[in-house]
Amino acid sequence: MATLTTRAPGQEAPLADHAKLVPLLITLAVGLVIWFIPPPAGVEVAAWHLLAIFVATIVGIILKPLPMGAVAMIGIMATALTKTLTIGESLSGFNNTTIWLIVTAFFISRGFIKTGLGERIAYYFMSVLGKRTLGLAYGLIGTDLVLAPAIPSNTARGGGIVYPVLLSLCKAYGSNPDDGTANRMGAFLVRSVFQGLVVTSAMFLTAMAANPLAVELAAGQGINISWGQWAIAASVPGLLSLIAIPYILYRLNPPEIKTTPEAAEMAKEKLQKMGAVKVPEWIMLAAFVLLIGLWIGSEALSINATTTALVGLGLLLLTGVLTWGDILNEKGAWDTLVWFAALVMMADFLNKLGLIPWFSEEMGAAVGGFAWVPAFLVLALVYFYSHYFFASCTAHVSAMYAPFLIVSVAAGTPPLLAALVLAFFSNLFAGTTHYGTGPGPVFFGSGFVSMTDWWKHGLLISVLNIVIWLVVGGLWWKILGLW
Repeated sequence: MATLTTRAPGQEAPLADHAKLVPLLITLAVGLVIWFIPPPAGVEVAAWHLLAIFVATIVGIILKPLPMGAVAMIGIMATALTKTLTIGESLSGFNNTTIWLIVTAFFISRGFIKTGLGERIAYYFMSVLGKRTLGLAYGLIGTDLVLAPAIPSNTARGGGIVYPVLLSLCKAYGSNPDDGTANRMGAFLVRSVFQGLVVTSAMFLTAMAANPLAVELAAGQGINISWGQWAIAASVPGLLSLIAIPYILYRLNPPEIKTTPEAAEMAKEKLQKMGAVKVPEWIMLAAFVLLIGLWIGSEALSINATTTALVGLGLLLLTGVLTWGDILNEKGAWDTLVWFAALVMMADFLNKLGLIPWFSEEMGAAVGGFAWVPAFLVLALVYFYSHYFFASCTAHVSAMYAPFLIVSVAAGTPPLLAALVLAFFSNLFAGTTHYGTGPGPVFFGSGFVSMTDWWKHGLLISVLNIVIWLVVGGLWWKILGLW
């Protein structure tokens, strides 16, 4: 007789209930196949076995038989259990300062939501720019831009702060996804704000969780990128993209409602209800300004970026803006700590065990006859549009960033230029599909935009971003001396 199994809310179902058995078997099979293939000449057995574990971990992150952190933890276990690495080496990723930079930034970002400062900033932009629908788009994107340096989760920024305000605007103007009124306002705002979110994620090292991973992988090749270098290099093409994208979308598919004077008034009313800026908000704002200042001047002041993040977190804890309970409840940060540590550890030892240097030599010989500009352009475009096959920026960066960087440098591309362009593209490619980054399912799930339109506009904006970042950005980077 069949029995009915009940589970408490939030409790995960058994593996079979989630139809995850096939992805799990595929993940294990990929790792085992590589493990038992004899390594190429010049590659140590330990390096080859670590590659098998690394590839299986990436496949697991893509197919998701288990949550990303769980897959990464099993990968750490596999490196130690098979004695590919010692237990100390397997856990060495947790000592990485870049990992703690992004984890600490997650904690700090909680302060924007808890104090209400993020919402206040959104309504302030609306009160200033919200008299027209195009202005509303710029206001919501402006909110995201201000918050991006200190909130490393674009899902938290987009889904937790900007998206609720967007939905309230659509409802206020009678634009709904399921009654034929989507084009009044909602479809335009969803498209514009999501694409803007993709760009702001590319503009700061701490704006998206996988950005520090790219920096760490670049450092493994001897290419060091500071917070300030990233922000300055991305500033001109990033701001131009943020200006151009809503305008282009507005011209292509104009919303039915073009003037929105009531929105500015509504924002002012919301600000009045929130009252004067409260002490916790002032402290949060002061901590934010301090962080940005120290991150920009980190090289001149000789202050490590992670130390700066810890200073900001310490200030918020000492003043009571954040509590230790807030820190413990920030699940995204602890999850990031685990998968980040696993991937960085594996990439580091693939380098130390000689696999990446071997690959670099092989690829250098293969592309040695090509001029670096066309070679890098092809590599960058392949890297960009291969994101159609990924449902995670992190998985894409983990699997392809280092190999493409190695080949690009081997082709003669200036190392810092190659590292930055591929890092920027590691965010910009997320706008192509509705599943390419965390906020994608949130915004697409609103129902305002069909899948066909989402992909069509995603492709169009991808071309626009590539032109802006490679042409205008290229000129800006020439001025900066990156090439």
